[in-house]
Amino acid sequence: MTEKELIDLWNRARTHLVFAQLAPTFLLITTVGLVPAIRDAGAFAVLAALGILLASGILGALVEFAAAHEAQAVARDLAAIAKPSHTTRAIIRYAPWLNVAKFVTPTIFVGIFVALAAALLRG
Repeated sequence: MTEKELIDLWNRARTHLVFAQLAPTFLLITTVGLVPAIRDAGAFAVLAALGILLASGILGALVEFAAAHEAQAVARDLAAIAKPSHTTRAIIRYAPWLNVAKFVTPTIFVGIFVALAAALLRG
């Protein structure tokens, strides 16, 4: 692949990473605002909300992990280019930071999910 094609792949992977965060983030924010209403709606509503958050969070984390992993693979391919552009060199330097999206972001989601679960299940 050419350098330009690899940079295009890098940009697509980063776009996927951003979009993978939108739905779970929106759901978490919305749920925080609706905790009292969900609790008042009863146990089935609480279980449904937790299930939706969990399913969305798992899927979002998997997509984030895959997109970041693919972008890091592209960066490794870019590192093999003999005379890289400044853009390519910047991508190569930035690629290790994608470990944040692979590991830290899902960990934060788990913490928020646990806090919301506690708030929804509290008695």
